Amino acid sequence: MTREKSFDVIIVGIGGQGTILASNILGSACLLERKPVKGAETHGMAQRGGSVESHIRIGGVFGPLIPPGTADLLIGFDLLEARRYAHYLRPEGVMVVNRQLVVPTSVHMAGTPPPTITQVEEALEGFRLCLVDAEALAVQAGSPLTQNVVMMGAASHFLPLGYESLRKAMELQVPAKTVETNIRAFELGRDAGKECGDRITPR
Repeated sequence: MTREKSFDVIIVGIGGQGTILASNILGSACLLERKPVKGAETHGMAQRGGSVESHIRIGGVFGPLIPPGTADLLIGFDLLEARRYAHYLRPEGVMVVNRQLVVPTSVHMAGTPPPTITQVEEALEGFRLCLVDAEALAVQAGSPLTQNVVMMGAASHFLPLGYESLRKAMELQVPAKTVETNIRAFELGRDAGKECGDRITPR
């Protein structure tokens, strides 16, 4: 019996960055295309700033949790979180990461010097990496709260889902009064990710 391989996506960030909404957009897009999807989330509930991870498996027959070293795509809403979960990627996997660094409270409390953006980027060298300035693009779209949707637009080049499905899913998942702003954010993110899509070819 042949067991079909799923396309595995892990989305990581911290509380308040919209990680769960992003995973819901992916799930909704799968339903629109009638593709089987499984997902699981780990998050610190009311712990704003705590680590959040979502596993999404598109297609396939196995359970919702992605084993380390096998994810096809990692979408990181924060540089440090992307580095923390990088071991989930398979060697040929792609990483789409927001070029933002939020220093954990524990670092401040310990009195240790926080890492710089440059240091974390150096730690990610060797990965098939697409860096996106999601904050600037979200502000350009009309709201800094749309950084998660910017990231979904950028990541759309690496997903086995159609542009129309992803955009429609986004419109269904965000609050109705913010649809126009989120459409702009999605399109700006998609434009930003195009260069990565051209540069990082599938393996």
